[in-house]
Amino acid sequence: MFGFRFVKFQPSDYVIKVKNGKVIQEGIGLSFHYYEPTTSVVVVPISSIDVPFMFEEITHDYQTVTVQGQLTYRIVDYKKTIQLLNYTYNLKKKTYISDDPGKLAQRVIHIAKVQVKKQLAQLPLKEAIQSSEQLVQRITSQVKGSEEIGNLGIELMGLSVLAVLPNKETMRALEAKAREGILRDADDALYERRNASIDQERKVKENELRTEIAVETKKKQIKETQLDAERLVKQKQNEMKEEQLYFDTALEEKKRSLIELAITNKNAQADAKAYELAAVMKAMSGIEPYVLQAMTNMGMDPNKLIAIAFQDIAEKAEKIGQLTITPDLLQSMMSSPTATSSASNRGGQTR
Repeated sequence: MFGFRFVKFQPSDYVIKVKNGKVIQEGIGLSFHYYEPTTSVVVVPISSIDVPFMFEEITHDYQTVTVQGQLTYRIVDYKKTIQLLNYTYNLKKKTYISDDPGKLAQRVIHIAKVQVKKQLAQLPLKEAIQSSEQLVQRITSQVKGSEEIGNLGIELMGLSVLAVLPNKETMRALEAKAREGILRDADDALYERRNASIDQERKVKENELRTEIAVETKKKQIKETQLDAERLVKQKQNEMKEEQLYFDTALEEKKRSLIELAITNKNAQADAKAYELAAVMKAMSGIEPYVLQAMTNMGMDPNKLIAIAFQDIAEKAEKIGQLTITPDLLQSMMSSPTATSSASNRGGQTR
């Protein structure tokens, strides 16, 4: 019934062969013959072990959440592990003789759960739902530094939190609130777009108004410039008129002065002539008339002398019986002063 048997293990197993209570052989992936009645084998897996987990915890605001994730560990100190847990292997049935190997995973999950509960108790629901990465960092640090992990002879290789989910009612409430927030954000965005459009339109109108104001201001400036130019022209014209008036007034004043001066000169000349005549008259007051007449006739124009002669004849007409003046005589008198004089001496015949 009992005899020697051969067994071969995988490279992922650390095998300890015990015979009669003494370790006679140990190593990774051993293969050997054994005698079943006196031989026992301890097999410890040395590869990493993935353990999924899912448990419920309470947040800081007393909301229940479900945490889903996975942790990975491996046994690094085989002796510590087999001292606490039974890893004896049934070579015939090719299974462990106890359920201790499965309890190791539960112990690791329990350690992780304690840390998750501790971290979630400090976070409100909204933060807890969004804190997967933060939880991973904190829980991993706390689990690796756990004394219990060290006593079990294992090493935590990795931990991931896939989701932190509230219950269905809370989820629906959060979804409704989030939906309201999204709609409100959409309304705010629409409101902002409308305000932006209104503001843009206002800016356009302000620009148009500023342009119109600038145009009107420019027109006003041009008009004022034209009015200033017209006023300047009128002012210049008025100044020219005033200067012309002043010039004309000065000219008239000068003319008046010249006329007064001329009148004064004429008066002075008349006075001088009057004085001269008075002096002459005074000097000739004692001279006989025929002497004055003779003096007057001296050097007189022959025609005037003839006229005077005829005047004398006319004055003495009652004494003259008959006077004959022939055409030849008149012709000679008009043509030559000398002839006239001779004719006067010879041509007049009076009777």
